[in-house]
Amino acid sequence: MTKTELLRQQREQRKAEKLEAERKRLENMWVYERQYAECGALCGIDEVGRGPLAGPVVAGAVILPVDCEILYLNDSKKLSEKKREQLYDEIMEKAVAVGIGAVSPQRIDEINILQATYEAMRIAVSRLSVVPALLLNDAVTIPGIDLPQVPIIKGDAKSVSIAAASIVAKVTRDRMMVQYEEMYPGYAFASNKGYGSANHIKALKELGPCPIHRRSFIRNFVGGEQNQVSAGK
Repeated sequence: MTKTELLRQQREQRKAEKLEAERKRLENMWVYERQYAECGALCGIDEVGRGPLAGPVVAGAVILPVDCEILYLNDSKKLSEKKREQLYDEIMEKAVAVGIGAVSPQRIDEINILQATYEAMRIAVSRLSVVPALLLNDAVTIPGIDLPQVPIIKGDAKSVSIAAASIVAKVTRDRMMVQYEEMYPGYAFASNKGYGSANHIKALKELGPCPIHRRSFIRNFVGGEQNQVSAGK
């Protein structure tokens, strides 16, 4: 065996070992789906965007086929943007059903972020093309839904269904924030996604809030009603 052939063999072996390790990791993330399999169609629920100063809160609801393999599925926060985009496409292709719910900054200010998060989750569930038998939720129990629910702490890292929902919600919201940067330039929404980065806060103080800022979140940075719609003119 030549040195080149030996190196190739070693690379292939390492690749196979990594693939086996990934499949074992994913197997552990099916624990809740296996536990509740007899209930019927299981739907993972997660949200993104509770903390930003601007933009909507978005929830994803995903029903995956039984034993569906989507390699590298994980909590969206643990994935690169490129990997999330790739997984989003695979989830949308393989899922039995996907629902997405978004609640506006104005609604967040009206009812508070927790209630807005619940509302986004209810919308996401209502937009599923298949009615689930059970909801697997990331940490919360959603009021106002007449379906059995199982809240799982850090569920986006423990359940494939919730992880898929977290990726769908994250990619959807990120794409929305990129579009908002075109509408309201100056705040770097495409890069900070509405979170309170230094450049975002600096722009907020200089430009004032735009129509997608959450007024209840920015009181420490902007006084009164001054420049409230300066960037939206």
